[in-house]
Amino acid sequence: MAEIDTKLVENLVAEQFPQWADLPVRPVANGGWDNRTFHLGDHMSVRLPSAEHYVAQVEKEHRWLPDLASALPLPIPAPLAQGRPGCGYPWPWSIYRWIEGETAKRERIADMVRFAEELADFLIALWRIDTSGGPAAGVHNFHRGGSLGVYDGQTRAALAVLADEMDVPLLTEIWERALASRWQQKPVWVHGDIAEGNLLVRNGRLSAVIDFGSSGVGDPSSDLVIAWTLFDRPAREAFRERLDLDAQAWERGRGWALWKALITLAEHRESDLQKADAHRRWIEEIVADHQGAI
Repeated sequence: MAEIDTKLVENLVAEQFPQWADLPVRPVANGGWDNRTFHLGDHMSVRLPSAEHYVAQVEKEHRWLPDLASALPLPIPAPLAQGRPGCGYPWPWSIYRWIEGETAKRERIADMVRFAEELADFLIALWRIDTSGGPAAGVHNFHRGGSLGVYDGQTRAALAVLADEMDVPLLTEIWERALASRWQQKPVWVHGDIAEGNLLVRNGRLSAVIDFGSSGVGDPSSDLVIAWTLFDRPAREAFRERLDLDAQAWERGRGWALWKALITLAEHRESDLQKADAHRRWIEEIVADHQGAI
């Protein structure tokens, strides 16, 4: 496969969308892992899946994002054109309208409690959208909205790797509590990857939500992960109060966050100390919240 770089994007655009061939192409800072993202001029972006298991997200976003956008209180990506394989690149790809903003790092957020409440309001609006015909959780979105049991083997393997530095019985208890319940209400739309890199900030406030590649229809608990990965305790409590979900949904949310933290820490604890430390902090927040809830 051709390397996903500026030259490839220039060639794809020139071949398939000649009306935009004169626009400059440049990489986006923090351009993503599942997809590679590039500026196209000042008002558009190009997004290309980086591997085959992200390809299904292209058609899904083009089909559903326009419908979701009309019911949401904040901007989300607007697909403008869908590209086809070409120039040595084997998969479909997308052109979107560019959304201004910076990713939601803590230091860019003026008021974390207000930010948490605004995000909660966005999720409430998303969860209320009609799901008729929407894609059920599955391989296309890495089972966001589906059962945590899919990741039971991964989680227990990570706990075994981390047994020398983690309280495995306590983390196993948190994990098993997460596995013990199911969403009993009607399925809802889920974003699937509510993380600081997919939330944009302008003037210190939440301004947009991007990257719906993990979206689908099912249990909303996977959208709660940010409560432990970004929020402090007051913001987490404000988020929890605004969303008004039952205790079991929050246990499953902790499970989603714990799975991600454990597998990432197990993989990177020796190779990437900064990433490993960040995920240790996630686990500390998960444990503290669990102990406060029981």
